[in-house]
Amino acid sequence: MGMPELEIYSMIGAEGFARLVAAFYRQVPQDDLLGPIYPASDLPGAEQRLRDFLIGRFGGPQTYIEQRGHPRLRARHSPFAINQTVRESLDAAYGKCVGGSFAAKQRRRSPSEILQ
Repeated sequence: MGMPELEIYSMIGAEGFARLVAAFYRQVPQDDLLGPIYPASDLPGAEQRLRDFLIGRFGGPQTYIEQRGHPRLRARHSPFAINQTVRESLDAAYGKCVGGSFAAKQRRRSPSEILQ
């Protein structure tokens, strides 16, 4: 049985999420599919927003909601063409960041499913 999602923050803390998200965004500029979605000028902002969202989503402080309101993920991402190929690229990039035993425990669900 996997770890309850709301306990993840207590296990890895803000630093763990910072490392995870930084590892993801290091991959973005070189990725042929993901690079065009993220303007280079906004990578630091995108990194902070994802970090804050994940921290709140997995049991930490609700900074994202306090600063930006309800995530409205579908509405915020609707301008982007996220087809199956892009989704697989996102899942692969997230998977490289998570790695290790946590990824093995979560194998039943893709990273994009966990983040919904």
